[in-house]
Amino acid sequence: MPLTIQHKQSTDKTLSLALEGALDSDTAPELDAELAKYIEQTTKIVAFNMAGVTFISSAGLRIIFKTLKLMKSRAGQVSVTQMSKGVRKVFEIVKVMPDLTVFESQSEMDEYLAEIQRQANQ
Repeated sequence: MPLTIQHKQSTDKTLSLALEGALDSDTAPELDAELAKYIEQTTKIVAFNMAGVTFISSAGLRIIFKTLKLMKSRAGQVSVTQMSKGVRKVFEIVKVMPDLTVFESQSEMDEYLAEIQRQANQ
């Protein structure tokens, strides 16, 4: 199954992407390339809406981990929202959940990102 990557928003500090499909060894390089294209030197928050992700493999997890490692090196973070139960279970099993900020809904994540941007502009 292909992966659709929709660029939702970017600011100088944030990047938000919506993913749909399978995040596996065939599609992980696409996500890696998109992240390389949009993550700037000033990016501190990467947000993934994973409502449409039906499957994630170790290759997909590597891209998320790579992004998480980069953001942590910048004192930033990676946020995810709307994971299916199956995808959430995979993250729990590999014990990455404590390092991620998880939101139940897109609107909750959007409010959080808006607040981060308001604080940055003060």
